Amino acid sequence: MSDDLKALEQWASVLLAQLAPAQRRKVNLQVAQDLRRSQQQRIKSQMTPEGIAYTPRKPRKDLRGKKGRIKKQKAAMFAKLRTNTHLKVKADGNELAIGFFGRVARIARVHQFGLSDRVSKDGPEIKYSKRELLGFTPTDKQLIKTLLLNHLRI
Repeated sequence: MSDDLKALEQWASVLLAQLAPAQRRKVNLQVAQDLRRSQQQRIKSQMTPEGIAYTPRKPRKDLRGKKGRIKKQKAAMFAKLRTNTHLKVKADGNELAIGFFGRVARIARVHQFGLSDRVSKDGPEIKYSKRELLGFTPTDKQLIKTLLLNHLRI
């Protein structure tokens, strides 16, 4: 996987070196926004970059029997985390970055790598399942190539 990314980076750097700094910044921003959109769709469909479904949440115990209450449908995991507010894009003429920054980065890191974390400040420590939020799919790599070639054609 990392060899594929290095090859893609080398291929793209040669093409981007031919562009003016303003054009590089523009194409980097476009690529970053499209990659973010792709990541958001994949997180929404609850899939890893390899196409495997996320490990489901652990079932919660019904601590109190709430009679007469209609239970809500299970909400998708990471619904707020995948919004533009939390999944940020940083792009300039030389580089682009898509990721979680600030306080939500900790939550994302715990799930990305399957680490342990406390549910609340004084709560128990829980080992979370590995759920890869960010990663490159073969479709993402093809998207980058297509966007760069389309931009150079114009």
